[in-house]
Amino acid sequence: MSVEDIKMGMIKGYFKHVRKPEGIWGKLMMEAMNRAHASVSDWGMGHLWGISPDRIAELGCGGGRNTVQLLKKFPKAKVTALDYSQTAVEKTKHIGRQAIQAGRLQVIWGNVSHLPFQAEVFDLITAFETVYFWPGPVESFREVWRVLKPGGMFLIVNEADGTGKEDRKWMSMIDGLQIYHKDQLKDFLQKAGFKEIMVACDQRRHWLCMMAKKETAQ
Repeated sequence: MSVEDIKMGMIKGYFKHVRKPEGIWGKLMMEAMNRAHASVSDWGMGHLWGISPDRIAELGCGGGRNTVQLLKKFPKAKVTALDYSQTAVEKTKHIGRQAIQAGRLQVIWGNVSHLPFQAEVFDLITAFETVYFWPGPVESFREVWRVLKPGGMFLIVNEADGTGKEDRKWMSMIDGLQIYHKDQLKDFLQKAGFKEIMVACDQRRHWLCMMAKKETAQ
């Protein structure tokens, strides 16, 4: 095994915690991601205007930073944060402990391909920097559609839009990472049942925001 193979193995070993943070390295990765992704997350969240959700689900809550921001942005809402990393669940419970005590936050372990919720529960569902790893992803988006109330909104925020020069490098370094461009995500959302889809892009920074609304029942 060459020195380069060893280096690449170490790099992949560290970056696997982007997908599913575990142990001490996962905790360190979540701290780094909370800081590194704050700007794109706030940019994406800024597109959520004119709505007053009562029930919010954050799927792929990671280090909990965006969970706290959602609680602040919508002070009357209750938030359910979900992740399939137990390390992420514990981190979000810690950072959101006051909201848990106040009865505004629930943090649970779960998988986006089989969401542990009844149908038509949430007014808003968010996914910050996470759909890169979702199974399907059409099948996972169908689960989102299922648990959204009619008229509810699904927000996707990605720091990479599939057109950046560095995208292939990141996909080679992080196992399971798939970076989609807006047309791909729009197609997935449509196949999942969404018909009203809005797109916002920051072309200079390659940021992408998708907002898909579930049709109101006739």
